[in-house]
Amino acid sequence: MKTRSYILSVIAAIMLLGYTGCQFRDEPNDKLSEESIWKSPLLLDEYVLPWYRNMDNGFSVFVTTIMKGIGREYEPWFGDQLTVSRSDWYQADYGDILKSSMEGNSRRAKTVWTKYYTQIQSVNKLLDNAGKIAEGDQKTRLLGEAHFFRAYYYYLLLRSFGAPLIIEHNYDPLNDGTKFPRATYEETVKFIVREADLARDLLKPVEEMETGRANRGAAIMLKAKTYLWASGVKFQNQTKSFLGFSDDRSAAMLEAAKKAYDELEALHHYDLVPIAGTTRNEIVSEYRNIFLTKNSIESIWEVQHSDDGDFSKGFGHKLDRESAAPSFGGTYAAYVPTHNHVCEYRTITGKRIDDPDTDYDAEHPYDNRDYRFYANILYDGCTFKDHVMDIHYTRVNGEEVPGEDLKPYGSSTSATVTRTGYYLGKFVRESQKIDNDENYASSQNCIIWRYAEVLLDYAEIYFKQNRPDLAMEELNKIRRRVHMPEYESITWDDIMNERRVELAFEKSTYWDLLRWGTAEKVMTGTTNPLKGIKIYKEEGKPTEYKEVIVNGRNTVVRYFREMQYFLPIPWDEIRYHGIEQNPTWREM
Repeated sequence: MKTRSYILSVIAAIMLLGYTGCQFRDEPNDKLSEESIWKSPLLLDEYVLPWYRNMDNGFSVFVTTIMKGIGREYEPWFGDQLTVSRSDWYQADYGDILKSSMEGNSRRAKTVWTKYYTQIQSVNKLLDNAGKIAEGDQKTRLLGEAHFFRAYYYYLLLRSFGAPLIIEHNYDPLNDGTKFPRATYEETVKFIVREADLARDLLKPVEEMETGRANRGAAIMLKAKTYLWASGVKFQNQTKSFLGFSDDRSAAMLEAAKKAYDELEALHHYDLVPIAGTTRNEIVSEYRNIFLTKNSIESIWEVQHSDDGDFSKGFGHKLDRESAAPSFGGTYAAYVPTHNHVCEYRTITGKRIDDPDTDYDAEHPYDNRDYRFYANILYDGCTFKDHVMDIHYTRVNGEEVPGEDLKPYGSSTSATVTRTGYYLGKFVRESQKIDNDENYASSQNCIIWRYAEVLLDYAEIYFKQNRPDLAMEELNKIRRRVHMPEYESITWDDIMNERRVELAFEKSTYWDLLRWGTAEKVMTGTTNPLKGIKIYKEEGKPTEYKEVIVNGRNTVVRYFREMQYFLPIPWDEIRYHGIEQNPTWREM
């Protein structure tokens, strides 16, 4: 596997150097020496671009149906807040993962492993050649970026595989017979933290850096997230050192995470984007705009998608097009919120809808809900793009007539509509044009970390440290921003609920389930079936709201097995390095 990873690195380097254009140098593309890179400021800046591009797919998805294993799925799909409506995607990479296919998961794990180690090898090569780079601000920044991304890619490996192979120098398996052992979990956490600290000391604060580049705050956040991840229940009292700690380190990891967040706060840079409006429409509009604004004061780390939305040449995406309802020309319905998630939004007074004394009205379920519900969810009867969403069936003379947003758009046989009775409101732009131009689409950045998550992480840490008053204050900062009533006391359920509502559909939601050790329950259809809503209207009768199960199409049912907390390391690596595979996985 390392041989293939190395070849991929070479191919990537060739593509990168060819992309730069001859105007930057005198040497022909096919005669460019590696030494030229370390001496050229322009080539050096281009050298690091793949580190950014490969760190996360953002909103760019590619669900493959033929060459499986190379797809790019949107992680929140695997939880219970979102699902897709395209039936063909259930027969592709996405469906294989949902079904807990050993072959499908092994194939995807191999793709991820190769991708991350390809970038680590690129980082190592720059660090090995650091002495050849001219002294100055650029070198300092490049070294900071290198240490940041080496930490970041190892953090991604830790989340997916447990402790990986720690390789700190450029490694060519064609000429180097070195075998690497699996690190321990503790060694990996310490390595990531050390690299993040090196990056912090080399990088400048965000206000002094070029927009979108790794900065001091992102490095500190990475350290905090590593500690928080390592506090997860599945990583304590493990018998295998590469799967976790031999004892319970959760308290120590939480305290270390808390200190890292204190360090982040000491930068005095990040804050919640304020909402000045007081009416529902004003609050909803301002809240939704947070996710349409690139690199705001709330943003700590985000995927920088192309400003022009160019999907074919740049790094744009098609979120708006793939989320759009038929009335706007949408044919994918690829990001549809579940009824499971809709039920997480409490009432405007803060009561759960299943509380015995709730003020929730089942006959008017979308009235008087948390303001974030109206920002995040497009539901039957709401207005979007000056169109009243028509997501109900009308009974006329014994027939059920689907509403406009339940009728597939156009003549395409693959065109589809929502399976859950909802469309996505969060992230989408009302002014975005939806047309047949496949090259230009959406440009919103995909946020990886933002300040609201810092407050939510503080709340979780404080609560687990038996400091509920401090935890409550962190939650109330978020609730005050959206003009929701403040908590007077809190439970663990309140913390989880606030997190899932505030971070709905964001990248953290899937990984939270693994960190909390609840993935088997939440991501398995028998214990937590995905639900939708079917709405029926008939003249002279009350509107009927009927829950339906939407786990999958035909025989597709969601599963998550214990083994999936640690994906399989590629078998080529297992044989070459003589290391132990993660439990239960078999070679396919």
